[in-house]
Order: sequence, then structure tokens, then C-alpha cells
Amino acid sequence: MRNINLNHKIAVIMIVSLLIILTACSQTDDSMPNHMMPIKEISEVKPIGRSVSGLGEAEQSRIVELKDNQAFQMEAKPIAKDINGNKIMMYAYNGQMPGPLIKAKQGSLIYVNFTNNIDMETTIHWHGIRLDNKFDGVDGASQKPVKPGESFLYEIRLPDEGIYWYHPHIREDLQQELGLYGNILVEPKDKDYFNKVDNEIALFLDDIKMNGNDIEPFNSQFATFTIMGRFGNVMLVNGETYYRLNANKGESVRFYLTNSANIRTFNFMIGDHKLKVVGSDSGKYEKESIANSIIISPGERYTAEVLFDKAGIFKIIHRTPNKDYILGEVIVNEASGSVNDEFYELKENEEIKSSIAPFRRYFSSEPDYIFNLEINQESMGKMESRASNEGIEWEDTGHDEMMNSMSTANNVRWMIVDALTGKANMDNNYKVKAGDIKKIRFVNDKDSMHPMQHPMHLYGQKFLVLSVDGVENENLGWKDTVLVPTGKNVDILIEFSNPGEWMLHCHIAEHLEAGMATMFTVSQ
Repeated sequence: MRNINLNHKIAVIMIVSLLIILTACSQTDDSMPNHMMPIKEISEVKPIGRSVSGLGEAEQSRIVELKDNQAFQMEAKPIAKDINGNKIMMYAYNGQMPGPLIKAKQGSLIYVNFTNNIDMETTIHWHGIRLDNKFDGVDGASQKPVKPGESFLYEIRLPDEGIYWYHPHIREDLQQELGLYGNILVEPKDKDYFNKVDNEIALFLDDIKMNGNDIEPFNSQFATFTIMGRFGNVMLVNGETYYRLNANKGESVRFYLTNSANIRTFNFMIGDHKLKVVGSDSGKYEKESIANSIIISPGERYTAEVLFDKAGIFKIIHRTPNKDYILGEVIVNEASGSVNDEFYELKENEEIKSSIAPFRRYFSSEPDYIFNLEINQESMGKMESRASNEGIEWEDTGHDEMMNSMSTANNVRWMIVDALTGKANMDNNYKVKAGDIKKIRFVNDKDSMHPMQHPMHLYGQKFLVLSVDGVENENLGWKDTVLVPTGKNVDILIEFSNPGEWMLHCHIAEHLEAGMATMFTVSQ
């Protein structure tokens, strides 16, 4: 009897506690701004259509080589994609996942005639390419949305060598997550620009959040998972849950790596093979280097070469402090060819050093702009940082996962705050002239309401990453996206060369949807 009474008391306490919580959650303050309202709308999710009836199967990416002034037809459309035995509705460019790998020569002009055959407005953003502003794909700034059934002709000038990519710029958190992304490889004018290799492979690193036998629902009206971003629970390489590549012993392969995930930073490695890091977003580094792995944040690209000097099966791995994710494998077959003994001789690239030399006089100057990376989530309370020693949140788990799942673009506001004026995001529009050289310092305070990393992307220009916490970067290369780790200050030097209105934003898709963007207007 004593046990029954005890159990009864515990049950009563639990019920009373639950009622208190529910009562507190139901109270709202009408004086609060819209983005600070307590979490109610998460239960009012308006999901997009998920039927796969009548849809074609997703195809593998194909290479399209375009000559100067050549046009290419591209469409976005729904497709059926197999994820771990489940047929799910996703999107694809030309039915391919990833989209077509477009190859063109540096200095050429290409045309992409795009047709929107998904059930949402969309555009294409040509990530990292210094093209004319009106073709940059930014809704409300450089072009109008392409409505379902409509077409738009993109004119793309390719002034810089490197690996670039294309993706939507409307509801990026949804459309990109569902498969709308592809690469553009701009081949250098100099045929000897890169090392001789036996093969070139473009790899997209991605993840997707599954819930049972379908994707975790999206809200068609606003982004969800906006505190940390929509972490996937299924890893993808080129759209596959387990990617396989065949090579022969003695072959060297150049990998063009792109992170297309909404939030996840990858730490990429191939078994015990060394990676020769050759370049990043826009061409080569000043000098080659050897690494065991490459940390690559959303939006970034890296170029790395691998010598497969022994036969066997070698796992493609995403390594975090707590877990190894097996992404696929490289199957290296026995072969009679010789191994390249010169592979590990590291080159210094004088032409890259020469392109950077005119900017060195600005390296020690004071920042022109200081941007604090902050969050306003008072309705949800402060969250402790789960960042690793690298300043990266590799997962959302436990309490963080719960808080993240309740956050939306309506109750969380991410901000790029001008340290001088206190203004944030689109309240700022910075005026510069073509030819200006400006330094930006990003400050990512470890004591903010939710400290975490931010990959910052600037449109239409290129920059150098000068330092992290005052420690000078000793191997420079031209970039358009930089990872700003938790608790770090990162200085970049921008060459403003391309007139137009250009966005700077965090490339965590949900952070962009929650407001984390500002503008630079570059005049002639």
C-alpha cells in the first residue's frame, strides 16, 4: 500500500509539473517583435508535396563541356531518389544529382537557359563566380524570382580558374537540401597550371535529415532548425549514401571537394592516405601542403590530390572528435604501372604569389569594418557552446537537438552586427568603389547566446584570409567563403573589383533564412 501511495504522489507531481510547463508555454507577450515570439508555429507546419507518383528516377551527374559563347539548357524539376531503400521526392537539375558538372575555359562566356519546373519560385546563384551582377541570382537584389513554368537566361563570365558551384537563392534551406546543386569547373588558361594526374573527380559532401521513410518535413512558409541549422542524419557523397570509386595502384587522382550541406562541416579523409592540398575556392594556394584530412565548411571548396600507391579498399571518412562516419570507399586494384616518386615533392606557385604581392601593403592595416556574429533568441534562452577544440559544432544532440528542432526563422534572428554603429544585417548597405581594398574582421564571441561556427560567403568578389586570432596565415589563396570558428576573430582582405550590389552572409542555410546577411554596393 505504501508503494501504491508513493507511486500516486509521483504521478500527481508529474502531472502538475506538466500543466505548469504547458501553461507557461501558452502565454505570449503581444509586445514582443515577431521574430521573438515563443515557439507555437512549429506545430503549424505546412509541408510541401511529397508524392513520387509519375516522377523519373534520379540520374548520376554528367559532364557538360561548354565552349566560349555556347548555351546550355537546364531545368529544375522533382525526381524520385532512393535513400536507404526509400523512394523519396527530391529536386534535381536536369534530373541529375548532383546537377551537371559544367566545364568551361577561364575567360569564356557561357549561357545557361534555365527553366523552373518545381512548384516554388527559385533562382540560380553562381557561387564564387565574379559574373555580372544582374545574373547573380539574388532575389530582390539582382533578379526577380523565376516562377514555376518560367525561364531565365543566365549569362556567365568566367574570369577566374577554380572549382565553383551553383544552387538556389530562394529558400536555400529547402531547395538545396532537396538536391539542387552542381559544380562549375573553370579550367585554367595555362595547361600546366595543375599537376599531371590520372583522373579528376568532383565530390559533393552533403547530408540529409530523414524521419522514418521520408525527409524530415519542411515548412513551406519559413525555415525551421534555425538555431544550429538542419543537421542531417544520413551522409551523402554525390547524392549516394555509400560512394564508390575505382582506381589502379600507382594512379594519382585530383579531387574537387564541395560542401553543399545546410550546416554540417566535414572533416574529409581517405583511409591512411595523405592529401596533397593544392587549392581552395578560386584556384591554387601559394604553396602545396600535405594533410591527413581537410576541414571544409558549407559553401567552401578544396582541391586535393591523392596518390594511391598500394592496392586495397580504403574508406572515405568524415572524422569528428566523437565519431567516424564512413561515406564510401576507394577500391584500388593491382596494376603493373610504376608509382610516381615525385608526387610528394611540394611546389611553390610563383604566379599565385605574384597575384597577391600588390595587396601585401594592406595586410597590417586596421580593419575597415568589424562585424560581430550574434544571435537573438531570448524567447528560447541561452545555449552553451558544444564546439570542439577546432571551434566547430559537429552535431546537434541531446538538449541542443531539442532546442534546435523548436527554432524557426520567426523566433530566432541571426545577425551580422556592425561594431561601430550597432546596426545589423540589411539595415546596413556598405558603399565602396571598384578598385577599393577593404579589410573585414569577423568577431565570433564565445559568450554569445549560442556560440557556434559561421562560414561567411561574399558574392561577386574575392578575398584573402589574412589571420585567425592574430595568427598570420602563411599560405594564402583567393577565396569567397571562410569558416569563422567559435570564439575566433578572422581577418579577410577583399579586392572589390566587380560593380553591383553584392551580398555577404552566413552560408548555414537556416542562418541566412533567419536574417544573417548584409550588402555591399560596389560603384564604378
